[in-house]
Amino acid sequence: MFEQVIRNTPVWVWGLFLGLLTLGISQSLNRTVGLRRATVTSLAMAGLSLYGTVSAFGSASAVLLAWLAAAVGVAVFILSRPLAAQTRYDPDTRRFFLPGSWIPLGLMMGIFLTKYVVGVMLALQPALMHQSGTAIAVAALYGAFSGAFLSRAVRLLRLALRVQAGRGATAPAAGTA
Repeated sequence: MFEQVIRNTPVWVWGLFLGLLTLGISQSLNRTVGLRRATVTSLAMAGLSLYGTVSAFGSASAVLLAWLAAAVGVAVFILSRPLAAQTRYDPDTRRFFLPGSWIPLGLMMGIFLTKYVVGVMLALQPALMHQSGTAIAVAALYGAFSGAFLSRAVRLLRLALRVQAGRGATAPAAGTA
């Protein structure tokens, strides 16, 4: 059966897998990125996570609430943690130096594999779509992934704002020398 599942997977799914794998591996290396690029990736992955929830289980309030609760819970936890010590923001170039991390790859593969496994489960047993326990559990998992990605973007934005505010406090007022 496993072979049949793999064989019946559309080719574009493998292209998406390779794209996410490449993006995730690239984030394991030290790099510099602008705020837009750092936040677009996080927003895209959170959007993919929410799409996975709604496409599999619809927009029932319990499903969306489970997604939101998990997203907020994980985001609050991660936002309370410091960024990696090597993370820097240069206000002159408006770019971040980000140390390499394997965490983004793990999160991307988590979303991809969740979407893939849920798709296979629903294809083999469509009745699972209507079981609230399954829907809520999967929505919460997707929400946790979203919270992790969204909090990353917020942490970088907070760093940029903190650096900008600190820079403004030490600069002479306009018109003074």
